[in-house]
Order: sequence, then C-alpha cells, then structure tokens
Amino acid sequence: MSEPEDNFVYYNGRKLRKGYTTGTTATAASVAAAQAILDQKAPAVVKVNAANGTPVQFDVQECSFDRHHASVAIQKDGGDDQDATDGMLIYSTVTLRDDHTITLDGGEGIGRVTQDGLANKPGMPAINPTPYKLIQEGVRHVLGSEKGADIVISAPEGERVAKLTYNPKLGIVGGISILGTSGIVTPMSEESWKHSISIEMNIHRKRGDTALILTPGNYGEDFLKDEMHISVDKQVQMSNFVGYVLKEVQRLGFTKLLIVGDLGKMIKVAGGIFSTHSKDADARAEIMVANLALMGAPLDLMKNVYGCLTTIAMIKLINEAGYQDVYQMIVDKIKGRADKLLAHKEPKIDIDAVIFSRDTGFLAATKPLKEIEADWQ
Repeated sequence: MSEPEDNFVYYNGRKLRKGYTTGTTATAASVAAAQAILDQKAPAVVKVNAANGTPVQFDVQECSFDRHHASVAIQKDGGDDQDATDGMLIYSTVTLRDDHTITLDGGEGIGRVTQDGLANKPGMPAINPTPYKLIQEGVRHVLGSEKGADIVISAPEGERVAKLTYNPKLGIVGGISILGTSGIVTPMSEESWKHSISIEMNIHRKRGDTALILTPGNYGEDFLKDEMHISVDKQVQMSNFVGYVLKEVQRLGFTKLLIVGDLGKMIKVAGGIFSTHSKDADARAEIMVANLALMGAPLDLMKNVYGCLTTIAMIKLINEAGYQDVYQMIVDKIKGRADKLLAHKEPKIDIDAVIFSRDTGFLAATKPLKEIEADWQ
C-alpha cells in the first residue's frame, strides 16, 4: 500500500518523504510505556498525534514493564531529511507515582541547558516546550486524572550524535535535544537551521554582547582565528542565509558587526544577493565583470573572467592583469548592500567586511586590516 501524498514534499524536482521530530518520537515512546503499564503487555505499535495534529503511527522496538514501571524504545525516523538523529533509538521510562503529578526529565544522552537565551532555563533538560507539553499530555491521556508518573526520556547514542548537531554551539551539553514545533520533519527545510542560528545569536545577546562576527562557514572561521588572530568567541556561522541573519542581528539589538568570508560566497552579496546558495543564485562572474568594467578593464580580460568557473580562477587572471583594486570595490559594496538592507530600522549597526581567497589569502577589507584586528582583540 502506497503512502499518502501528503507524507511527501517536493524539493528541486525530487520527491522526498517527510519524517518525525525527536519530540514526536519521545511522545510516542512515553504513551506506549504508559499503555504497557496499564495493559500489562507490550504494544506492537503506538499511535499519537504530532504537534500539528497529524496522526502518526510508530512500531515499538523494545519494551519492558512491570506493574509500576515500563521502558519503551522507538526508532527516530527523519524521513529523507539529512538528520543526525535519524535511526537512533529514543527511550521513555515511565514510573507510576503515589499521587496524580506527572514529571518529565532527561536521562542518558539528553542534553542539559547551560546558558541563557534558549527556550529552557539553565539546568533544565533540552526538551523544548512543545514536546515537553505533548509528552506530559500524552501520558496524562493514557493514565487518566487520578494517576501520576515520572517520565524520563533518554537516548543511549545521544552524547555521540549531539556532536553532529548545533548543541555544542548552543551550550547544550551531554546529548541531543528533544525538539519540534510541528512534530513533522520536512526534508531540506531551512527554517530549523535559521532558527538554530537565531538561538545562537540570542545567547550572545543574553550574555551581554553587542558586537558580533559573521562568517559563512568554516573557511571564514579559520581565516578569522588563523590569519586575523581574532577570537571566535563572538563569531556565528550564518551559512547562506546572509539577509536573514543580518535582519536578526538588527532585531536582537547588536550595534557592531564584522563579516568575514571567502570571495566565492561574499561576491554575491556585493550584487545584492542575500541568499548565497548556488540553488538560489550564481552571478559571481557577472558581478566581477561589472566591477572590472567600471574600472575600465580590457574586454579580453572581462571575457576570460566571465568564462571562469570559480572565483579562484578569476583571481589568478585579475592578479596577472594588475586589477587587484577590484577586490576593494567588491568589499565596499558588500558593506554598502548590508547597510542599505538595514537602513530603515534601529539600531544602526556599524558594519565592516573582510574578503579572502582560500588560495591566495587576504584580498580586501572595508578599512585597514590592522585596524579591524585591533577593534576585535
């Protein structure tokens, strides 16, 4: 029997199967454990509603129980999403209480919050508010109003898998998070990624930072610490979401910003492209040629640059022809585009930018590099 069409999403012409969050998985395990205690038998499957109301059914992978206690494991199914937690077992242990109270905590492999700025306070398990509520409500529905229980969510592989997630950067230690606002994982969804970046920036604000450094990824981070000798303590990776992150910087109230990135990504921003993934836009050659034309570069050079597949190849031709001043034009336009994007709201942000090449190193900055390095020491 084929799955319903609404179990799939289409992305760049590909049909991808949706999955379920750790929150939905933990809810299912908790409901199954509570049911095992009442029925005194192991359920083969368990049905719950995801946070958005979608009915979901899971197979029970493991179950042990007695009259007051049960432990159930459900396998996390991320669908076709590239999800670090996909396939891991999420356990819920439910123990009956003598009163009608229901408690919830994280056990082995579930992270603990250590910093302000997240949905949960420091010291709490990394079980976000929506799944926290749904897990308790699910067990309450099974047990009724007169019985209570202590619920502990665990994930034996959680500490290892958490290293592949955003948790270390968010100050969540010891394991994974139990997440999900809708309960459904949409493959290739960028919203959760953006949300994680916003959370990371909010942590910086909560600790009192008013200045922030943005890099597209690891190359920018490495250049920042290895070549500029600036600490990454105030650095956040923005990925391809330049426009989104710039607006979040302003919304959160930062007033000073440094952008450090490889020319291959950042040249797009100079042309007003604020989502820099190649699936959204690739006008690197056009932007470079337009700036060379403003400098009066010869037609043959511009034609050759336009034919390059990478900015590294462009740089080689430009440097050989002596048109390195084009990099200054580009970095100034990166700043100009960012300033313009944020011009009509408060606070005003003092923005500087640095561009480099992985092949040749530093290319240009909006003010002398030594001044920028001194500003951020």
